[in-house]
Amino acid sequence: MASFQAGMVRALLRNTVKNPMVRSLKKPNLPRRYRKIIGGGTALFARLPHGVSRVPVEERVAGVFGEWILPYAQPFSPRVVLYLHGGGYVAGSPRMYRSVTTTFALRCNARVFALDYRLAPEHPFPAALDDAVAAYRWLLGQGIAPSNMLVAGDSAGGGLTLSTLLALRDGGSPLPAGAVMIAPWVDLLATGESVRTNAHSDDVVVPDGGENLLAHAYMGGGALDDPRASGLYANLEGLPPILIQASAIEVLRDDSIRLDAKARAAGVDSKLRLWDGLPHVWHLFKMLPETREAFDDIAAFANRVFHSE
Repeated sequence: MASFQAGMVRALLRNTVKNPMVRSLKKPNLPRRYRKIIGGGTALFARLPHGVSRVPVEERVAGVFGEWILPYAQPFSPRVVLYLHGGGYVAGSPRMYRSVTTTFALRCNARVFALDYRLAPEHPFPAALDDAVAAYRWLLGQGIAPSNMLVAGDSAGGGLTLSTLLALRDGGSPLPAGAVMIAPWVDLLATGESVRTNAHSDDVVVPDGGENLLAHAYMGGGALDDPRASGLYANLEGLPPILIQASAIEVLRDDSIRLDAKARAAGVDSKLRLWDGLPHVWHLFKMLPETREAFDDIAAFANRVFHSE
């Protein structure tokens, strides 16, 4: 059973995200409206907690922008997490996801590089994927061993995490030690049964138009089942260990279930855990006991796959 605090967060998200999105479906420029709705919560999550510092990055030659989150205890940790934020590929920023990236840094004893990748519709696919691959290769160029790297992301960023692994594999780059995908959006066609069965219970994601419009904005006229963007349709052989976390009541639940099943069928070391009664990407809310529990799993996974101690 979900905590009382989770119920309060669900009510907050329904009133500040889902309901405004529903009202925006028939208005023009939905991606920009969604960006404004999502961005309204940035101040809530942007504060840096005690124990970490922030270093902005603007590598214009490499085309890499973002920020380092460094734990005070290990500011030069060999462990590195490349974090790809969510936001439907049209919204979000490293600043908005600091509550997640700072927890990754503190719980995984790792430096976290949060990538500020280009957003649609101004920069449709494959811009975000190109940026993620460039960032990973830039980190390799800094002397970071792939065995000491994780790629992680939530929602659209979880889908981008899978796309990045596939692009790196197909491009012959050394793969990271593992990947963490939080409620990943890996099927832009939205064919999972939970798109319909969880349409009411999900407090954030709006199916029946909203998700589809964002997918088309991202793809810019491209096919929604392109395996480079919808990783569920790709060959998953040869990928590193994967940890997947999602809510059992969210629209994207079946993306996680089908991804885990397909990854394991392809010989990938994949672990899926579903939580009941929680909102999409509840990890943003540090006060939830379920967030602490989720990061217990993430820290254990990191300790298992990282090469260094």
